[in-house]
This record gives sequence, structure tokens and C-alpha cells, in this order.
Amino acid sequence: MASKLQRLFVKSRLGRKAEVELEPAQAHYLINVLRCKTGDQVLLFNGEDGEWRGAVSGVTKRQASLVVAERTRPQSEGPDLHYLFAPLKRARLDYMAQKATEMGASLLKPVITRRTVAERVNTDRLKANAVEAAEQCGLLRVPEVRAPEKLSCVLDAWDPARVLVFADEAAPLASPLEVLSAARHRPLAVLIGPEGGFETEERALLLDQPFVVPISLGPRVMRADTAAVAALALVNVVLGDWR
Repeated sequence: MASKLQRLFVKSRLGRKAEVELEPAQAHYLINVLRCKTGDQVLLFNGEDGEWRGAVSGVTKRQASLVVAERTRPQSEGPDLHYLFAPLKRARLDYMAQKATEMGASLLKPVITRRTVAERVNTDRLKANAVEAAEQCGLLRVPEVRAPEKLSCVLDAWDPARVLVFADEAAPLASPLEVLSAARHRPLAVLIGPEGGFETEERALLLDQPFVVPISLGPRVMRADTAAVAALALVNVVLGDWR
């Protein structure tokens, strides 16, 4: 059986016979980790031009270039789904970024709340984890990563046309599927709070917004990264591309 080709996310435009110069970290991975040589094939995507097969055309100790040959898949758009979250500690934040990408998020945005554990967020690391997840899972896009912002500022600047699905620990244990079905045909966002939950004033502020839809994730208390996967799965089933 033929081995699976390595996939790389690149910033260059892709088209037949285009030449792509890899970034240093990518070149190092291709040359020193994968031991690729001139003529070896890889798959390339940039989030706009679909997926293309390319071949290594030049290799030095620190640089690698490729020539694009043919398109293997056209570009497809995933759900218009924003994921907002209170930052977590590093290892769990890495996991969350990867899983949110796999679940179809088009945007990742840290939101600072009163009980946020880690207020400093390395957005470059977030982006790197999203890229890695997209490369490994055959996705054709990488979510946009935005800078952290306080919850009140996020709500003040919110586009009311976008529904904000809020995982509310204090919500009645009603079926989240029924609650979500009322938000069909609108752009979506999912908000997961900090480990200690939202403070009373923050929850009241959220519930006072006409674009917020609170849902229950059931009787069990979940860690924030687990809640992220559960909420994004529910949204994909009812409103996203799992229907």
C-alpha cells in the first residue's frame, strides 16, 4: 500500500507549475525529520486554492522548495462557525485549538473573563496548533486566530446577526437540540467559559443579549476543553455540516 503523502499548509498561492519556498521550520521538518529528497511528493494547501500535489525540487541543509504539479481537491468552505473561549493552561489550550479546528471552527478567539486561569495567550502557538490539526486531518482551511479581548468588549462589538451559543451550566436541563433548532440559517459562534464558570454578573450580561442562545450540556460538569468538543458537536449536528 502506498504511504500517505505529507500535507503542508503554505502561504503561497498555488497553481500548476507554481514554485513554493518553504518556511525554515517547514524545511527543517521536511529535510531532517521526514528525510525528503528531490522528487519526493507532498500535498499543499493554503485555505484558498484547494489541495495540490507538489514535488520537492530543491533541498539544502536549511531550505527546501517545491514545484506544484496538479490539484487533487478543489477548495471547499466549512461552516461559518466562530469559537470563543476563556484561555486555559498551555497543554489543554493546545488540545482545545486542535479539536476546535477539527470540529470545523473558522475562527478562534480567546475571551478574558473574571475567572480566566491564563490571561496571557500565545496566539502564534494557537495558530501553529490549528495548522497542525488541519494538516493531519485533511482539512482545506485553517481557522483565523484573533487576539484576546475582555468579555464585555466582545459583547459590545458583537454583530447581532450572528447567534452566540453559550454553554450555560445553570441552564435548565432541556434538550440542547431543540434549543439550537431555533437558530437555523444564521451565522454561528460558540462560547465556552472558564473552569470556574462565569460569575453571576457575567452570566446576567450574556443572558441579556438578544443574540445569545444558552444551552445545557447535561447533568455532568465538564472540563472546559471537553465542553468545547461537546458544544461544537451539538452545533454541527443541528446547524452545521453534519446534518
